[in-house]
Amino acid sequence: MTIAPAPPLSPDPVVRTAERSPGVRHSWRDLPAAHQPSYPDAEALHEVIADLASYPPLVFAGECDRLRARLAEVARGEAFLLQGGDCAEAFDAVSAEHIRNKLKTLLQMSAVLTYAASVPVVKVGRIAGQYAKPRSQPTETRQGVTLPAYLGDAVNGLAFTESARAPDPERLRRMYHASAATLNLVRAFTTGGYADLRQVHAWNRDFVRSSPSGQRYERLAGEIDKALSFMRACGAGPDGVRAVEFYASHEALLLDYEAALTRTDSRTGESYDTSGHMVWIGERTRQLNGAHIDFASRIRNSLGIKLGPETTPEEAVAYVERLDPQREPGRLTFIVRMGADRIRDRLPALVEKVTASGAQVAWVTDPMHGNTFEAASGHKTRRFDDVLDEVKGFFAVHKALGTHPGGIHIELTGDDVTECVGGGDEILVEDLHQRYETACDPRLNRSQSLDLAFLVADCVFRATAGQPVRQTLRSGT
Repeated sequence: MTIAPAPPLSPDPVVRTAERSPGVRHSWRDLPAAHQPSYPDAEALHEVIADLASYPPLVFAGECDRLRARLAEVARGEAFLLQGGDCAEAFDAVSAEHIRNKLKTLLQMSAVLTYAASVPVVKVGRIAGQYAKPRSQPTETRQGVTLPAYLGDAVNGLAFTESARAPDPERLRRMYHASAATLNLVRAFTTGGYADLRQVHAWNRDFVRSSPSGQRYERLAGEIDKALSFMRACGAGPDGVRAVEFYASHEALLLDYEAALTRTDSRTGESYDTSGHMVWIGERTRQLNGAHIDFASRIRNSLGIKLGPETTPEEAVAYVERLDPQREPGRLTFIVRMGADRIRDRLPALVEKVTASGAQVAWVTDPMHGNTFEAASGHKTRRFDDVLDEVKGFFAVHKALGTHPGGIHIELTGDDVTECVGGGDEILVEDLHQRYETACDPRLNRSQSLDLAFLVADCVFRATAGQPVRQTLRSGT
């Protein structure tokens, strides 16, 4: 994450501005807000929100503007977005090891995409704010006992007890501090030499040597080394190999928290949600007349909207009109989550209608959420082959329409978990219990993430050059 001088920001959140004008609707609070916790102590919530509104911003307006410029390149077909991280972050995972492993996996995927597909890659983590998740059911029942569902560490605890499952506003304060600590570590890793492209071999030293994706990556790392050595020998040392731009994103689900972290840029008078560089609105909260869309329309950040298989072309255009009326590249990203069996049928009409409207949005595939099923063991899981098939379908649709497949949005971890079945280093259904560690949805492990990166690199290369990635990279020979 490159650090620029911070523009001055006022401490006033958007919600306070609204309260100054009674009788006039200025706030998302006047609208229905889906999937918000029901806190038992309203006064305690008010005190926490007031404190958060006085805290320093987690990110700066200048950084958000820079990401918007990068995503404009994606929307114009000049770059590719890699967005990934945990389904839901956990407070007890805010450690140097966990954050480094996640970052290392994304850096390795980026190296594969950049070198093998020959395109600039915009790197965005689901990180430093992804502490809450909407759930399909508000309650959970075990052995005749019914309690509120676990909604993420920002809301309640995972333990199945009455006290743990009660929404606690103090967790919002803890989310802020956990996000700040995570961003500090990410900044240190990405600017302090760890992300140096000349470290491509070092990122692989702890990888299982028998892993097919690890071996394949090692061969690519050797090619990168040779290319860098050649450039140095020619006296043309490459710029930008020591530090990388890395941005933070999360779902803007808990509106009390997002509003409290919203600040006004004193230079321009525009509002930024300083909880992250980019925020997205999820499939369950994207109601056009709802609070989440209203809140998003009032901030200057780059915005994502998750679009499921039931999204109509008219709805997609309505999001453009509401959130990107100026048709500004980089402002709006459509993250489509259709499912492998529906992507080829449902996506074309959306892309055609939005393109005809004159909008320049970034189209990104989320091949995870539409491919979830429950194994016989009771584990929620995903087949790696289904994930790959949805990615292929996404690229096939854009190729047929002559539009740009802009990126991929995935849930992953840098740890060797066993949560999704399949992959080059195959995980079987009967293996799921070995290291099933997610609190919410299943994630790709590091080996599966690299497998996916090689496939996507091949798809990108075909889309941009009309021919496959070199055989040594595609087959591993």
